[in-house]
Amino acid sequence: MSRPIQITNHPFRFLLYLEWILLAIAVFSAILPPSPRFSPKFPELTICSLVLFGLMGLRLPTNNNFSKIIYTASEILLILVTGIFGGRSARLFPFLYIILVTRSCLIFKLPGRLLVTGLSFIFFLLTLQHRFPRFPLRPQDQERFRFFSFSLALIFGLSLVFVLLLMNAVLSERQSREELAIAHEKLRQYALRIENQATLEERNRIAREIHDSLGHSLTALNLQLETALKLSQSNPNKSQSFLMQAKELGSKALQDVRQSVSTMRSNPLQEKSLTQAIHLLAEDFHRSNGILPICQISLDHSLSAEVNTAIYRIIQESLTNISKYAEATEIKLDIMMTKGSLYLMIQDKGKGFDIQQNTTGFGLQSMRDRTLALGGKFNINSTPGSGCQIIVDIPLSRLIR
Repeated sequence: MSRPIQITNHPFRFLLYLEWILLAIAVFSAILPPSPRFSPKFPELTICSLVLFGLMGLRLPTNNNFSKIIYTASEILLILVTGIFGGRSARLFPFLYIILVTRSCLIFKLPGRLLVTGLSFIFFLLTLQHRFPRFPLRPQDQERFRFFSFSLALIFGLSLVFVLLLMNAVLSERQSREELAIAHEKLRQYALRIENQATLEERNRIAREIHDSLGHSLTALNLQLETALKLSQSNPNKSQSFLMQAKELGSKALQDVRQSVSTMRSNPLQEKSLTQAIHLLAEDFHRSNGILPICQISLDHSLSAEVNTAIYRIIQESLTNISKYAEATEIKLDIMMTKGSLYLMIQDKGKGFDIQQNTTGFGLQSMRDRTLALGGKFNINSTPGSGCQIIVDIPLSRLIR
């Protein structure tokens, strides 16, 4: 605790109430009419000491060692004044030492608590010796008095030890609860961060799925409509054919939207093998662009659904980009299993682009993310006028299902 302990933030309010009760009893005893035997030497001094001692309990220092030492020394001085100069109220001064030890447990670490407890017991013995009778006693009375004094000192010492152990246990338990609460709050924050991260990743995944599936269909649809528009005057029959293909692509795009909204986790291959799905992509590309990609596929083993989906989406996005930008005259697509990995290469003879200026698009980033998610390597090579080459290399350990 960095700020001083006050009534508003006292960790154990019942201890503060107990202090007030004991101090009220002590003050009440001091203001009663004195008896000849227990007449105080300076009753006003005793009452002032008790009141000041009680007021000091309203603010305990916790952040400065020097102020803690001055505070504790002042408390001990007030207790000594009460014990030495008090009358009837002096019979309650052992309880003041208990309050002192209790307060020290709230402001000091364990070494300081032990020191204050030891000093309390020593000053108690000194005050008790000061109050020994000054008149001679019979031998049997002296023996009884020594036994009584020893018993009182022993009981008081055990009481201080009990209070110290009890306060240590209570403070340790409270500290454990606070640490547990802090750990729980940190865990809650970590869980919230993980949830937000998972939400962000899922949002990106959905965006990538929509872009890869719907974007491909809409791109092909747009090409079909452009071709049909150009041929509408010169060759209406062929234009009609392109319009029919555009209608099919529109239906496919609508189906992709429904699948993206309702079944984002479904397999885009739709129970087809990767080889069959790639050939269908090539045929769709041929119908839309008039160019049939040259596919060389050599897969010795079946792949996991995760890898199948990633490879399918990468090829799909590559063909979409080629349709949009490449103006390619030839496309080659190679998939093979080497000794330690799956190798995919998509190469076109198109106009290419400057890698330094155009590698941050969503499509390229989507392909890169899918590859990295499988622990693979993604490379793209292109220069203006020389086409583009995309290479994906995925470790074999992620491939076999």
